Amino acid sequence: MTRPRRRSRPTRVTTPASPATTTPAVSAAPSPDAVTSPNGRSAAPATDAAAALLAGLVSRGVRHVVVSPGSRSQALALVAAELERDGLIHLHVRIDERVAGFTALGIGRESGMPAVVVCTSGTAVANLLPAALEAHHAGVPLLLLTADRPPELRGVGANQTTRQPGLFRSAARLEADLAVPDQTDDDGDAVQTADLDALAAEALAAALGEGARVPGPVHLNVPLREPLAGAAPSWLAARAASPALPDEPKDDGDDVSGALYQGGGGIGRADVAPDAEAAHRLETGPRTIVVAGADAGAAAEQLAHDGGFPLVAEIVSGARFGRQIVHGYRGLLNDPQLGGRIERVVVFGRPTLSREVTRLLMRADVEVLAVRGPGEPINLNGTTCAVDAVRVAGAGDREWLGEWMRASRAAAVDLSPPAPDADGLASAVPHERLGAINAEVQVMRAPVDRAALVDALWRASWPHDRLMFGSSRIVRVADELLGGKKVAVHSNRGLAGIDGTIATATGIALASQGDERPGVTRLLLGDLAFLHDMGALLLPPGEAEPRLQVVVGNDGGGTIFDGLEVAGVAGDDAMTRVQYTPQTARLEQLALAFGWEYHRVTTRVALDQVLTSPTGGRQLIEVPLAR
Repeated sequence: MTRPRRRSRPTRVTTPASPATTTPAVSAAPSPDAVTSPNGRSAAPATDAAAALLAGLVSRGVRHVVVSPGSRSQALALVAAELERDGLIHLHVRIDERVAGFTALGIGRESGMPAVVVCTSGTAVANLLPAALEAHHAGVPLLLLTADRPPELRGVGANQTTRQPGLFRSAARLEADLAVPDQTDDDGDAVQTADLDALAAEALAAALGEGARVPGPVHLNVPLREPLAGAAPSWLAARAASPALPDEPKDDGDDVSGALYQGGGGIGRADVAPDAEAAHRLETGPRTIVVAGADAGAAAEQLAHDGGFPLVAEIVSGARFGRQIVHGYRGLLNDPQLGGRIERVVVFGRPTLSREVTRLLMRADVEVLAVRGPGEPINLNGTTCAVDAVRVAGAGDREWLGEWMRASRAAAVDLSPPAPDADGLASAVPHERLGAINAEVQVMRAPVDRAALVDALWRASWPHDRLMFGSSRIVRVADELLGGKKVAVHSNRGLAGIDGTIATATGIALASQGDERPGVTRLLLGDLAFLHDMGALLLPPGEAEPRLQVVVGNDGGGTIFDGLEVAGVAGDDAMTRVQYTPQTARLEQLALAFGWEYHRVTTRVALDQVLTSPTGGRQLIEVPLAR
């Protein structure tokens, strides 16, 4: 099918009183009934516009659509269902918009391509804000298509109507309040169809980080009049299946609406990275370490290897592997002979798990180079230099690296269970053999603590698996104790909230296990993070179940606060009431209600068995922990 060229570039208005618009205004006259097109189709402008927009996204590579049902959004939802029937997309239905938003976030995290979220008007749209903020701060592509009432119904008391345009302005890479569609299109060559196809291209490019921007959320607000749905146009499948023509060059005028980052200076073009530059040359001399924060990836390990630098890699960095890994880095950064002598730091990703790293990056006497990535720029000392890439200029300081590696080996923690006493078990002396047997029984019956829990998850996961950590106390235990291993790790550390943790892990599993790819996604989180997102346990019948193990370290409340300053100033009653927030939920009953396989394990042997047994669906694994 030949695509029509866009005939005119629509304007975009960005003033607060008149939110972003991407197509010219049209008549306000409503049309309550579907029209019969010349070919006999019961057509509706809402459906044909939805078809043009979604087909434009799918033809450019979007493969996942997450729908929360609603009346005003029915045209978008029904077109998505048509695309699923044609085998062109994976459709995921979630009744909770917050769950839908974080499911799409997980898909974007894993695949690098945005998933589309479709929802109706009103509070449904507001429920997408937590996922949009996490996507903004973490640099994850996300496309939000929110249905709306037409402009004449805003601000006049109409049902389920609020001012949706601008709701995501502080986070969106691009936002647009579309004109109300007023055309049906039997042949796929109408001006409205061409404009929406061009908008789809622009929206996808913005979500993926077009030009100097980085990936993030895009908000398209889609006002629709009745009739809210009609028969899908005949060109839908062919247009969605055919690769899009190259898009026309886009001017860089001041009509662009969107945000990169929110910082002390607000949001604006000053936050946009400059054009790509040559790799920054790391001259020899300054005592240097590499710090890898959330989503740093393998590039951090590669630089440490090439330069002979110590590597401080958070457990959520995806860079905790290789010979330069520093074990027990918190204590070593506090050591005046090691951390106190650091002169230069190269940072990848966004470090958030330790105060020791934060204090290091705030030091005025340390040169900090932050490699630009998908997340928020690092500049904690006010003089950090942002660079696109770095390269090593010469041989590293072997003596400096050796000091760190010796201290690292001394700080490493061996979490392996004690090896069986083979000689004792084989002994013919009764008391020796009995002693060895008793020792084995004690190991098998030993209760699981936090160290054993994180070790079991780490050992069970391999490169074809995915491991996600919730923002709970348990991730800091993992960061402090676990050794090096090349595993794909995820976490929502953009804002480090507990919102949507299960939904994000579900999206990661859905994206990583497509096309019959192997692997299990494992999520480790605390009980409060689990309960906060328990609505994500609900999956509709008929949708493929991801291979997902949700492991809950249940210590009955928010024990993360026990290690913070508040524990030293709050009284016991107040501390328990408003910080620890004890809970007594029956997780087994929740698993039964939502159709999950349930396991409650109290020993390391049982935990290892359930983690490594073949799984074909969803498992909830509860591990009781002492406070």
